[in-house]
Amino acid sequence: MISVKRITKYFHRGSINEVLALEKIDLDIRRGDFITIIGSNGAGKSTLLNCLAGCFPTDEGKVFMDEMDVTSWPEHRRANFLSRVFQNPLLGTCASLTIEQNLALAARRGLRHGLGLGVKRADRELFRGQLKHLKLGLEDRLRDKVGLLSGGQRQRVAIARALATNPRLLVADEPVSALDVSLRGQVINLLADLRQRLQLTVLLIAHDLAVVEQIADRVAVMYAGKIVELASTRSVYRDPQHPYTVSLLSAVPSAEPLSWRNRIVLSGEPPNLAALPSGCRFHPRCPVAQDRCRIEEPTLVEIDLGHEAACHYPGELASPGDTPDEDGTF
Repeated sequence: MISVKRITKYFHRGSINEVLALEKIDLDIRRGDFITIIGSNGAGKSTLLNCLAGCFPTDEGKVFMDEMDVTSWPEHRRANFLSRVFQNPLLGTCASLTIEQNLALAARRGLRHGLGLGVKRADRELFRGQLKHLKLGLEDRLRDKVGLLSGGQRQRVAIARALATNPRLLVADEPVSALDVSLRGQVINLLADLRQRLQLTVLLIAHDLAVVEQIADRVAVMYAGKIVELASTRSVYRDPQHPYTVSLLSAVPSAEPLSWRNRIVLSGEPPNLAALPSGCRFHPRCPVAQDRCRIEEPTLVEIDLGHEAACHYPGELASPGDTPDEDGTF
């Protein structure tokens, strides 16, 4: 349904502050997919989503939607194809408007009266039915100001706004990170339920790896502006090939006693995108890096059926279940 081909994105290109945020990203999203992108802050996850949505122009590469080249399309034209749920519900809704007015704006059904926004009675009933169908629990509060709602309720309104245009793809940028822990599971479960009932295609950026394992079909792992591993969720969690993926999964909390001993502790910090290291971008922190890694940059290749990784020595780092040294490192 969506194909991203060799997308590259610079910030401040041509200046002394030039930053290479994305480099030669390839990603195919099939109809009905639930893909999650994981990685550390600064990996390029949100930048990729913004390039896909048309918020950022790309410097190189192409974006195809239903085999149409939409690379030059602005955000408002792509909005007929995809909708977004923002990380912060304050960005995805207008606090001074009611729930029905927010939905009317998204669906382009509002009637403007001065500085206000009127909603037709027929549209109000339509929105009521949509909210009831989505099981958001807000169908009887259409005239409540969104700014008076709780964070979880406001994020539900943001999801309803995103779905008001009947999109084929829903992109969500860490939609639960600004919410209380008790509400995160509710919103994630809601997205998974809507995906099943509405046959949505979902692209989700997330940090909670335990949740990702439960809801995603495929996982893309990003590091320093590149996808370093891409495979089904089962393959990534049971047989990670890239050392960075192994280290991420080792940090997932476990109920097992002394599970902290299995954590892989990486040295150093993610690289500066304005001064990237030569060769593999992960080699300064990689426990299994060799001379080749410092010179030659690996490409994303298929290691096993449907399992791709960008590593010269895939699978060589011990899995999280293996025994580390006494200091917790491998």
